[in-house]
Amino acid sequence: MAQAPVPLVHAPAKYSKTGFDSLGLGSDMNIHEYQGKALLKASGVPVLEGVHCTTVEAALTAYDKLGSKVVAVKSQIHAGGRGKGTLYHPESREHVMDGGVKIAFSREEVNTYATNILGNVLVTIQTGDEGKIVNNLYVEAGCDIAHEYYLAILVDRENKSVLIMASTEGGMDIEHVAETTPEKIHKISVDPNAGLLGYQKRDLALALGLTGAAHKFFAKALSSMYTMFVSSDCSMLEINPLVKTADEQIVALDAKVSFDENAEFRHKDWDELRDLSEEEDVEIRAKETGLSYVKLDGNIGCLVNGAGLAMATMDVIKLYGGEPANFLDVGGGANEEQVKTAFSIILEDPNVKGILVNIFGGIMRCDIIARGVIAATEALDLDVPLVVRLAGTNVDEGKAILAASDLNIHPADDLAEGAQRIVELIGGAV
Repeated sequence: MAQAPVPLVHAPAKYSKTGFDSLGLGSDMNIHEYQGKALLKASGVPVLEGVHCTTVEAALTAYDKLGSKVVAVKSQIHAGGRGKGTLYHPESREHVMDGGVKIAFSREEVNTYATNILGNVLVTIQTGDEGKIVNNLYVEAGCDIAHEYYLAILVDRENKSVLIMASTEGGMDIEHVAETTPEKIHKISVDPNAGLLGYQKRDLALALGLTGAAHKFFAKALSSMYTMFVSSDCSMLEINPLVKTADEQIVALDAKVSFDENAEFRHKDWDELRDLSEEEDVEIRAKETGLSYVKLDGNIGCLVNGAGLAMATMDVIKLYGGEPANFLDVGGGANEEQVKTAFSIILEDPNVKGILVNIFGGIMRCDIIARGVIAATEALDLDVPLVVRLAGTNVDEGKAILAASDLNIHPADDLAEGAQRIVELIGGAV
């Protein structure tokens, strides 16, 4: 069952040199571990008893309630690498504690860990240096672990299938495992029309070395996970670790769950799961305005209509040595006010040194976009280079409107020219 190396993807989706990862166009909704555990439990997947807490007092009460000599005190943020993360004071940035997931052997240790975690900033490999403030804890009972495994279920958009990956190296840096010992990553591809088949469960269990009762429990848990993944419109379900206990039970010891927001209309309960404190303010505002926005790490702001065109725009910017600062799709029917809002959102990023507008007018008219660009430029007192490429419906009218203005707007006839021009205007490649 040894397989070739596989790319491992983790929420939240971010842009890379080859585009967005397989989780989708930044349109995934993440939830906390304790929420994912509740969904798994409701689906029939074994999980340990645990209590969601927001105060130190609640954590102590949870410890008393669980009645377990050993408990895990877990930071709850929308990012991986919590166990290896570092906690800092939110204002002074003084070091508080190493590790955002701690094993407590007494009530006193629960008190110490909860105090050090709640209200402080947790920095992990996935949060960046700014980290995330921890407002939620999960206090979970311990268990007798015989072995740790890794398991993930993902949408494989390229192959139009569901990818299930598993490894005997659970609890570790799985990216490192995939890079150094790819033969330890096993995968199966599931046809959504056929569903997860018996032989696939068997092959994966055998690849993990599971026999007897553990084999049976794994197959049952995997079936339940797959059913939950499909019925809940997940884009990712990652369990690291999935553990075998001393009595051969299979238990999900962690849960990282992401939903495909394109399916939100089917899940009215998602609003109850969303933690807005974990989301970027500008991304929330963009969504409320009808814009699709994802903040990235570059310095060239992008305003584009259409997800595919937006991805192509970012790829071409990178081709000419630039770095996109955002994914921003204004959609096919944006008005002047939405264009103005889009500019405002882009300029809130202090890293933005220039903006590239790339519009192909179909339903959207280029003259409307041109007026929106001018209105936004005037209202926001734009002081960074702006390159505008227009094509499609009413393109001549749009170009004439831009040309008639006395604003510092640089026109481009095609995407390549526009990308080259904006990179030059900001002083070249990063």
